[in-house]
Amino acid sequence: MRRKIIKIDEEKCNGCGLCTNACPEGAIKIIDGKAKLVGDLLCDGLGACIGNCPEDAITIEEREAEKYNEKKVMENIVKGGRNLIKAHFKHLQEHSQTEYLNEAIKILKKKNIEIPELNNESLSYKCGCPGSKVMDLRGHKKEKSLADDVSVKSELSNWPVQLHLINPSAPYFDNADIIIAADCIPFCYGNFHGRFLKNKVLIIFCPKLDDAQDLYVKKLAEIFQNKINSITVIHLEVPCCFGTVKIVEESLKKSGKNISIKDYTISIKGEIV
Repeated sequence: MRRKIIKIDEEKCNGCGLCTNACPEGAIKIIDGKAKLVGDLLCDGLGACIGNCPEDAITIEEREAEKYNEKKVMENIVKGGRNLIKAHFKHLQEHSQTEYLNEAIKILKKKNIEIPELNNESLSYKCGCPGSKVMDLRGHKKEKSLADDVSVKSELSNWPVQLHLINPSAPYFDNADIIIAADCIPFCYGNFHGRFLKNKVLIIFCPKLDDAQDLYVKKLAEIFQNKINSITVIHLEVPCCFGTVKIVEESLKKSGKNISIKDYTISIKGEIV
């Protein structure tokens, strides 16, 4: 079947092993000093290991791969003891993988092994990417918004804004100050237009869901060939979203230009970290 699965660049990998600690399924092992994907059926393709790689050697690709097998994964995890079982359950819960979680619970019941207690408050960013974790933000205290009293105008100055659709030769890139934002940012940060977008050219993309990272690096490098005054990158606090910065840095290197990058991190609750 064709599905998302991790890809390891062995040239970048330094064999530190941090990715193996972040993979409770046991899909990654250090072999001959390099991280290796030891079996397609052990990798769920959710990318828990990506945010733990200091060398940016792990990405997600879509290819023909053996279907992920929760039963096979649990055979390995049970051998690792209670803490590993709990880490795996948290990983599944953070990514809303209810089907796999229920399957894992059935396996533990069959083996008469205690099922770990989990709840939303106990979830930790230490295990896996929290970008898919279900969170209810309705109780989050927010200050009164200016938009409650007056109409706030849009500061958007270019179209389209999605990188896949943008023309690198568009005239608005001449002498431009560019904002490159993960595409969830305008929804998380309420004052995005007023704080960041005024008099800027906007580019958005998702480093995790868009299957176009090579294309994005090439296209951004072409954009940077214009006379660019400044680059500001804005991404969420979740590990997978830091790929926004990595794509921009790689593009800038490919372009041969020397432009400083301002980097802002936004929390899921809409605050500058």
